[in-house]
Amino acid sequence: MNGKLSIESFLFGFYALGLTIFATITTQQLTYLMKKLVAPSILAADFGNLQRDVEMVNESNADWFHIDIMDGVFVPNISFGMPVLKSITKHANKTIDVHLMIVDPDRYIQTFADLGADILTVHYEACTHLHRTTQAIKAAGMKTGVALNPHTPIAVLEDIIKDLDVVCIMSVNPGFGGQSFIENTYKKIQQLKNLIEFSEASTLIEIDGGVTDQNANKLIEVGADVLVAGSFVFKSDNPTETISNLKNIIN
Repeated sequence: MNGKLSIESFLFGFYALGLTIFATITTQQLTYLMKKLVAPSILAADFGNLQRDVEMVNESNADWFHIDIMDGVFVPNISFGMPVLKSITKHANKTIDVHLMIVDPDRYIQTFADLGADILTVHYEACTHLHRTTQAIKAAGMKTGVALNPHTPIAVLEDIIKDLDVVCIMSVNPGFGGQSFIENTYKKIQQLKNLIEFSEASTLIEIDGGVTDQNANKLIEVGADVLVAGSFVFKSDNPTETISNLKNIIN
């Protein structure tokens, strides 16, 4: 009997110790322990061989598909619309991360849900009623993301950060692939990380634009969780190997 009580006491003490240790782990530490993600940007794929490139991402170590939808109004470029996205989601077997660079995104929330988007990111600069927009995205069954242009301060998200699953920091000006990385991004990541911790939110920090093997490690060190890589992946000699190397750098 005493032996049984002794074992039970030991197990209870061990369990209590584990809870105590877990309780002392900060949000930052928990986030850091999570696997860091790579999301190849389909904007940089070969549109003449789109199914081939989608299947390459499926078979690679990538985590998400990042899909930029541009309307030629919010940004000066037009990418692709619903029919192409439908074709991508038909073959893709990983998370579909849709980034809307369009005006009046509220009009299309349910459409993108129906097309298979798992995450829908809208631009702060394109939304008059951002809270309502994010709630509509959640109501449609998708994860909610908000993107910030390079000139937009992190502080605009103070009142909404706990409602967001992802914040996408644009590290280039939106609209075109292949641009150079904006160095001020590192400071914005740190500011966003501080806001997430202070608010006790669980928001992921995604970086979009100019990501390579030269800056990936520093981006993770200052707080990024998801790296979007377009030209760096698809213009390389071996995209599958490039994705694997990037994953190895950040994990």
